[in-house]
Amino acid sequence: MKFQILDCKNEVSGEVDFSDFVFDVQPRRDILSRVTLWQLAKRRAGTHTVKGKSDVHGTTRKFVRQKGSGGARHGSRKAVQFRGGGVIFGPVFRGHGFALQKKVRKLGLKMALSAKARDGNLVVVDSLNYEQKVKTRDFKSRFQNVKSALFIDVGHNDNVLCAMSNIVGFDFIPQIGANVYDIMRKDVVVVSVDAMKALEGRLV
Repeated sequence: MKFQILDCKNEVSGEVDFSDFVFDVQPRRDILSRVTLWQLAKRRAGTHTVKGKSDVHGTTRKFVRQKGSGGARHGSRKAVQFRGGGVIFGPVFRGHGFALQKKVRKLGLKMALSAKARDGNLVVVDSLNYEQKVKTRDFKSRFQNVKSALFIDVGHNDNVLCAMSNIVGFDFIPQIGANVYDIMRKDVVVVSVDAMKALEGRLV
């Protein structure tokens, strides 16, 4: 699949060909949904919890007579019906993540990239590694018609991160962290040539 390469002035500086096996895969909604749900489930903290009967402070001594009190036969103050007692069937500390096959996760990333490429929202630039400091207004003017964008490069660049830090909707991740959720929730994905080659090497 052929992509045009844009330079820093948004002018076409060349053309590059990448594998159709990675960037021209027919997207499937069920695969993208499975991978997205897997990602969101893994990032949940799972720290919601309550104290059960064994966790609260209270006496386990029989505090009323077995007979003659006119009430029930209680043997613990920690029972759920008493004030300060434990909670029954409450949430517990647990992980929400589940297993997903590696080939499905890999296929989902291919489909996410292919979906952006088919819609013309996968932009390939010559480089995102600016040696000099870039002004935020200059960086925004280059992508002035873009509401939200994800920038992918082979590594971090402090000049790029500083330039886009105050632009709402612009995010940056290294290519090793490219994932389906971040790609699909942005309008445009901007990838450097080196990052495209690295992604192709990972997914081919």
